[in-house]
Amino acid sequence: MKKNNSICMRLFYYGYGLALIFTLSSCTKDYIDPSRALNEEALSSSQALTDISIGLQRTYSYLRTSNIYNKVTANGFVTNELLLRNEGNIPELQLSTGGSTVDGTNTVLAGLWTSSNKIIYDANLVIQNARKLADKNRASGIIAYTTVLKALSLGDLAMNWEQVPATVGRNASFVDRMEGYRMAISSIDSALLFTETDSISNAFLQDIPAASIDIKNTLYALKARYSLYIGDYEEALSAASQVDLKKVSVFAYDNVSPNPIYTFATSTNNVFQPKDEHLGLPEALYPDPNDQRVLFYIENANPAPPAVRIKGFWFTNESPIPVYLPGEMLLIKAEAYARTSRLDLALIELNKVITKKPNDDVYGLGAAMPGLTDPYSEEELLTLIYKHRCIELFMSGLKLEDMRRFNRPQTEMKRNFFPYPFVERDNNANTPADPTF
Repeated sequence: MKKNNSICMRLFYYGYGLALIFTLSSCTKDYIDPSRALNEEALSSSQALTDISIGLQRTYSYLRTSNIYNKVTANGFVTNELLLRNEGNIPELQLSTGGSTVDGTNTVLAGLWTSSNKIIYDANLVIQNARKLADKNRASGIIAYTTVLKALSLGDLAMNWEQVPATVGRNASFVDRMEGYRMAISSIDSALLFTETDSISNAFLQDIPAASIDIKNTLYALKARYSLYIGDYEEALSAASQVDLKKVSVFAYDNVSPNPIYTFATSTNNVFQPKDEHLGLPEALYPDPNDQRVLFYIENANPAPPAVRIKGFWFTNESPIPVYLPGEMLLIKAEAYARTSRLDLALIELNKVITKKPNDDVYGLGAAMPGLTDPYSEEELLTLIYKHRCIELFMSGLKLEDMRRFNRPQTEMKRNFFPYPFVERDNNANTPADPTF
């Protein structure tokens, strides 16, 4: 589909994509559609499949119902990154309070759960049908692009719940969350194989949102992230090394589809703001006063309350939100080396983050500090890596997983895993018991 094709036709298929998206309210539904013939006809069209995949990006990244808003919010409160601004926001109040106050009624968690499962279900449909297309280069693009959204959604489930649905269907069984990461990696490997066999067509790249997701770099970045999480350090190193750190990969926004964190938090000052100028870290891990990343992410609002306010990737309604950061790839390599006792290589990668100047980063994010020179034990180096992950990846929705992997004290977090939403428990007899903390 060319850029100058009928807008009405594009809206027709986008509307169909939304119809597919809203068929799923939990992972327990049957998907028997009385207009199946029409659906099958639409799913056989490369044009429709392209627009449905674009709709998945919108579901993931736009509005308060999106994964972006809900994972940043849920993670931010329970890891002490965020400060509640209005106790009338009950779901956010529960998360800010933590502990048993957070239950299956929480709509932030229900939104993250439901949106993730919707995307996985619809992505499976798109990928399955894209494989049948005659134009293999467009098919490659559709599969790879859709897999980015599917892998992110699988990862979001695995980061926040102890177990994740093994499939999407009535009374779906559950598997350990590490299997959720493995499913994401398997999907990524399959998508990368498609792109190696048949390169992504330029026509497809012209159809998806401009200046947005860099597909292949993002697939490798997500593979590196999830390989690190499951402890496959060699795969994490290999995948992170494949990522071009000079390429931008973002969820893009504009006045029509604004940045959801800006819309509901930054601009209103009514839901949350950063907890403090230390980014919520304990005293032993406070950022260095000269670390330029702090003032990238926050601005000092004294004397008006609160003391600090959101900046960074959520400062305007058009601020793009990165899918991953170059610094994350460097820190993945640093951690993988440290956990395999290659401490000299770990320190080299860590220092690349610490010494990086804003002008040397595609997003302008840099600490611009002197590198570390002292010899460190593995434990000391891992603590430093954790500290710099917390600073570099502030408000990314990744911190809770980091706190578990680095064995941070439970006193530093308000939850370890989240309870399963009632939208799932009420419809699925296989829903696991909720965690106690």
